[in-house]
Amino acid sequence: MDRTLLKKLVEWKNNPSRKPLILQGARQVGKTTLLKLFGNGYFPAVHTFNFEKDLGLATHFEKNIAPQVLLQELEYYLGRPIDRMRDLVIFDEIQACPRALTSLKYFQEEMPELALCAAGSLLGIYLGPVSFPVGKVDMMTLYPMTFQEFLNACGKRQLLELVEHLTLHDKIPEAAHHRLFEQLKMYFVTGGLPEVVKTYCEEQESSFTAFIKVREKQNTLIETYLADIAKHSGKVNAMHIARVLQSIPSKLDRCEDGSASKYTFKDVIPGVDRYSRLASAIDWLEAAKLIIKTPIVNSGNIPFSSHAQENTFKLYLLDVGLLGAMSNLSPQVILKYDYGSYKGYFAENFVAQALLTTPLRRLYSWQENLAQVEFLYEEEGEAIPIEVKSGWVTHAKSTKIFAKKYNSPYRIIFSAKPLAANHELHSYPLYLAEQFPLRPHR
Repeated sequence: MDRTLLKKLVEWKNNPSRKPLILQGARQVGKTTLLKLFGNGYFPAVHTFNFEKDLGLATHFEKNIAPQVLLQELEYYLGRPIDRMRDLVIFDEIQACPRALTSLKYFQEEMPELALCAAGSLLGIYLGPVSFPVGKVDMMTLYPMTFQEFLNACGKRQLLELVEHLTLHDKIPEAAHHRLFEQLKMYFVTGGLPEVVKTYCEEQESSFTAFIKVREKQNTLIETYLADIAKHSGKVNAMHIARVLQSIPSKLDRCEDGSASKYTFKDVIPGVDRYSRLASAIDWLEAAKLIIKTPIVNSGNIPFSSHAQENTFKLYLLDVGLLGAMSNLSPQVILKYDYGSYKGYFAENFVAQALLTTPLRRLYSWQENLAQVEFLYEEEGEAIPIEVKSGWVTHAKSTKIFAKKYNSPYRIIFSAKPLAANHELHSYPLYLAEQFPLRPHR
């Protein structure tokens, strides 16, 4: 399954000033598969070293991590030569060997001609500032498959070609809009974890069978994440982390208007009702990229970060498909798009994960008095509100309040409505979230 990030990997390969690359992301988002696909397509040979699978690999990094010495050691380990001018070397699960991470600094300084990629799932948890080669590596993050990647995997090329080159003032045919929205509901069920998408694609001729297998796969992956937590965080802390993760779907279900609610600390762990007691668990999940933490600011003045409070935020799951599985929402209910207020923050979780793949690398929400806006966007020093609506009703009072108070040049709404824009309002269909912001002209 093609991934959009492959293009950036090719650009990295062709960059004469490239440094060793670290590809980070949550488990099960496809990091290793993508790097091998990249290697097999653009290099004569690929050499993969998995530090989690073979713990003995770390012994080669215990003493001398000079690149010349290490490369010779790794050639003996493989039993074949490594052409440092032409081949790709992959250090997989590099978090299991901090010395390997440190060695990237010396590869950059002493052997820059070698194309070296590292992949890791728990880098933010295992590795401290001492071992991290600051300024000596390039970084990329892989997220779950986007809606467009889902369309491509499912063979919906016609729909994909229609949307991937849109500008803000283009029109989408009504029939195509409805077909895209139907596919979006399929994506709401599957989410973007590659194993789940693959399962769906293989069985999509029979949606009933496909969605049974999709839920089975998602439940297995959830158990895998919980097992990871138990393995890597200690017994007591693991219980707290797991409870926070499992609480997110119900915490999102607190606002009567269907929008995502501020995360509250009560009823997560018995006797714990304050942020300070849950901070380490939330930090762990964020470092593992299993959640999306979005600070709620009480001002639209820039920079947004200066108005964020440590204990006031929303939490979303890394993947909307897991949200449905952890909420025990049946695929049929999601496909009917008739599940009460839930669809409000279901759509919001989808938009949050989509926006992370856009220039909005850091998400903020806004709330003052009774007005709240799901996300904020800064454009040339001006604050622009982004509101998310799951359906056709888009009476976005809060964006109007924000725009008037903070002199926003225009407002943005994601909803079920087709693409349309004027000087005051840019209305995006939900399925275009990953393409935000669209160019005004070709």
